[in-house]
Amino acid sequence: MAGQDGPTLITSVQRAFRLLEAVSAHENGAPAKQLARETGLPLATAYHLLRTLVHDGYVRKLQDGGFVLGDKLRTLHASGRGQALLSRVRPTLAALRDELATAAYLTFYEEGEIRVAEIVDGPRTPRVDLWVGFEDAGHATALGKSVLREMDEEARKDYLSRHHLADLTPRTITSPPELLRQLDASPVAPAVTDLEEYALGTVCVAVPVYSGDILGSLGVSLPADRLPRLQEIRDRLIPTANRVTRGLSLTI
Repeated sequence: MAGQDGPTLITSVQRAFRLLEAVSAHENGAPAKQLARETGLPLATAYHLLRTLVHDGYVRKLQDGGFVLGDKLRTLHASGRGQALLSRVRPTLAALRDELATAAYLTFYEEGEIRVAEIVDGPRTPRVDLWVGFEDAGHATALGKSVLREMDEEARKDYLSRHHLADLTPRTITSPPELLRQLDASPVAPAVTDLEEYALGTVCVAVPVYSGDILGSLGVSLPADRLPRLQEIRDRLIPTANRVTRGLSLTI
């Protein structure tokens, strides 16, 4: 028997993609009969695939019987765009890691939470052990405190009302007024520090970045015995953060 040329294709998947392409061409929706006609699919097949796509959230059925793209597909698109943006700045983060011999971190404040978007480390520059998630430790990390420092008063109050300032180490600041006072009086502004407040033996420095209107932070972690290099690290972080902001703010 002669060998087959080319990859093995799954016809049902191809048909589903053709339907999605047809649905995307109709901003106000299109009925199944029209979509079947445009894709060249039997009506029964189109109905079956549309029902499956609706069930899984990739397509939404309107009250008038038309079909439009669903929320899950829009979420995938947004996630893909986010990954494309991050790919632009990873070389900058890697260069920062190599120059300072530290792990580099990028966070964003999204949906009311401070979340890690990227960590660039290596065998010689290990990341800090994230034993407590950033969503519960924004007050104890330089990355989280950088975001809090840039917020307006109302946003700060909202964040602090929803997050308990847990005592993670003997150095953790657990008083909201004291935390805000120290943020506003940071001696290395616009940078902020975490001086063993998240993990004993580790200090961190972070500065703000933006992805369009989304606030975030860029930071590095290092052993506490490298604290005397704080000013040098701050001076390197600020221009790097400016480059990251430019990269994240370009239109895709």
